[in-house]
Amino acid sequence: MQLKIGNLILKNNVFLAPMAGITNLPFRTLAREFGCGLAFTEMISANGLVRKTNKSRQYLLSSPDDKPLGVQIFGSDPRVLFEGAQMVTDSGADLLDINMGCPVRKVVKTGAGAALLKEPDRVRHILQAIRKSTSLPVTVKLRSGWRRGEIRALEIAVIAQDCGVDAVILHPRTADQGYSGAADWSIIQEVKKQLHIPVIGSGDIRSPEDARRMISTTGCDGIMIGRAALGNPWIFRDTVRHLEERGSAPPPSSSERERVIRCHMEMEVNYLGESLGLRHFRKHLLWYTKGMRGGSLFREMVGRIHDKNAILDTVHRFFRAVDESSQTPEALK
Repeated sequence: MQLKIGNLILKNNVFLAPMAGITNLPFRTLAREFGCGLAFTEMISANGLVRKTNKSRQYLLSSPDDKPLGVQIFGSDPRVLFEGAQMVTDSGADLLDINMGCPVRKVVKTGAGAALLKEPDRVRHILQAIRKSTSLPVTVKLRSGWRRGEIRALEIAVIAQDCGVDAVILHPRTADQGYSGAADWSIIQEVKKQLHIPVIGSGDIRSPEDARRMISTTGCDGIMIGRAALGNPWIFRDTVRHLEERGSAPPPSSSERERVIRCHMEMEVNYLGESLGLRHFRKHLLWYTKGMRGGSLFREMVGRIHDKNAILDTVHRFFRAVDESSQTPEALK
């Protein structure tokens, strides 16, 4: 289960994907509590770092419990990325990841993210510059190509390896797919066969069984979990146990779910302040209670509450009602 990337030895090969608006310090800390082997910051603009904007620098905030930390940056100018990589190194990060897979319009219109898949020469110049700028382990996160019919994952991955990159993370959808359709895991298998550095697979991992199936069918060295972790940090514990063949853990009880929600919300409030922290946490409450009996009514109620203690009280009453089979959602009123 241990995995080595460059000089970094990880306790396991189950990673948390960088997700905009999600993988801040509290979320990463929580994922680590449940066994995540490597967590990444939200995607950070190298240009924002170099210009020293407050928002970009805020993304670098970490803590002793937030280790090992991967920092993901994006950009299209080798000189700016060179300087940004130095700043990430100085921040105390454990690993640097270069985003070459983001399909979001505001990113690709600058020539960054998945747009780089169209420019292999630029990719080479960027990675050569970054490799000179930092002694940190360096990874690149790729999509399979810019559009269907133009699969370039292997070509870009080989360039990355030639430039001294220590591992490749591959989400095998094209940029024009977004998150629709199915991820083509056969592309991960093809890249793994040709590279001698670790290959991490991403895409359509919704359960521990999916993680094991990806590793067994593609030969990849590790897996990265993204959207499946929303409202479900237990997926890291369960995936690690499944890959280590230690059997399944029981699903989280109502009291365990309440404990995690309280812990997560407190971390968000401590990190962002009460007003912003509560606003930011509302989306997590939706994910934590999705599909649960009375969840819609609960979310409607907490959407009207702006006091932390009142929200916590409502959370407690919700899970108490879930535990009592004779209760109905009306009992929450």
